[in-house]
Amino acid sequence: MNVAMIFKVAILAILRNKTRSLLTCIGIIVGIAAVISVLAIGKGASTMMVKEISSMGNNLMMVFPDRNRKGQVRTGMGSGQTMTAGDAEAIARELSHLVSAVSPTVNVNSQLVRENRNWNTRVSGVSIDMPEIRNWEIGEGRFFEENEQRSSQRVCVIGATVRSHLFDEDEEAVGRTVRIGAMPFKVVGVLASKGANGWGQDQDDTVMAPYTTVGRILQRSKFRAVNMMNVSLHSMDDIEEAKREVTALLRQRHQLADYQDDDFETRDTTEIMNTIGSVTGLMTVLLTAVAAISLLVGGIGIMNIMLVSVTERIKEIGLRMAIGATPANILCQFILEAIVLSTVGGAIGVGLGIAAARTIGEINHWPIVIEWTSAVGSFLFSSFVGMFFGFYPAYRASRLNPIDCLRYE
Repeated sequence: MNVAMIFKVAILAILRNKTRSLLTCIGIIVGIAAVISVLAIGKGASTMMVKEISSMGNNLMMVFPDRNRKGQVRTGMGSGQTMTAGDAEAIARELSHLVSAVSPTVNVNSQLVRENRNWNTRVSGVSIDMPEIRNWEIGEGRFFEENEQRSSQRVCVIGATVRSHLFDEDEEAVGRTVRIGAMPFKVVGVLASKGANGWGQDQDDTVMAPYTTVGRILQRSKFRAVNMMNVSLHSMDDIEEAKREVTALLRQRHQLADYQDDDFETRDTTEIMNTIGSVTGLMTVLLTAVAAISLLVGGIGIMNIMLVSVTERIKEIGLRMAIGATPANILCQFILEAIVLSTVGGAIGVGLGIAAARTIGEINHWPIVIEWTSAVGSFLFSSFVGMFFGFYPAYRASRLNPIDCLRYE
């Protein structure tokens, strides 16, 4: 009996019990579909994470003042008054071999008013280097300039969301005046739209003005305290050295003794990426474990059905052996039947997994990345499952005595 004939006999045996064969494949289908969809969603999440982290800034490191304390309660990050704009200027001046740009940031929530329209948002006082640090392009007009920053002029750049609430779509925004709180500000530019980030925050709902202006005019503060510093490095390879040197410089400027803790905190995008990556990785592992259990159940189902099939076809096995089929032929026939069952289930599972991943992506607006290597690997693994779990029933069938088989009732 040649391989083509063995394959033909295996297919006919499976087609004789279509419903049972389909039910046998369910475990494999669910397992492979779960693997494909989980890997596609997990890879998409990683891609989205990298994109979102990149949109935060160019080789970004953030420095926050220490948190305020109210009794035993610590308030939010950046709430302290331990860091000034002078610290940012010192970092840019003394660490230029590591740092390409620095922007102190002063945040204040305020209401913007123009004629009969108004909008509440956060106004960020930043430096002229902010577009470079945040990789943010200007959609209309320009960003404010160094002389405007130095002289604390009342100029601002607005985000696309703020523009849509204060101006008509075909109306010119650049050159117009808006009131921030009680103070008039001239709009010199509109930021290009970035949309929402991975946490659902609208990045376009923002206003940027010189940090000198926000501090002196909106906060009415003579002390040059800042809420944070955005530090752009020449290369993320220098992140650890940059942390050490920034820490040493700020401790020196803040006159901290060796026994005193830092009165500031540093964060960088690699920390954020590692944290999010560990969470998505853990979820992928857990869901893949569930998919592996489904494959195990599917394999056991195949072995069970193949044992039943051997029992039902004992006379057929005896007849085949009587007319010349060898134990190897019988072994190959039943192994091939198990492989076909699992392979068909794997193919259906791959299709369902891809469809499920794309549907989830469309519904939730998530990026989905389907790697064909994972699809092919899952398909081949389903064949291995069939061969592994089908071997024992096939071995039992090949060891039957043909005389006993022919006499079996």
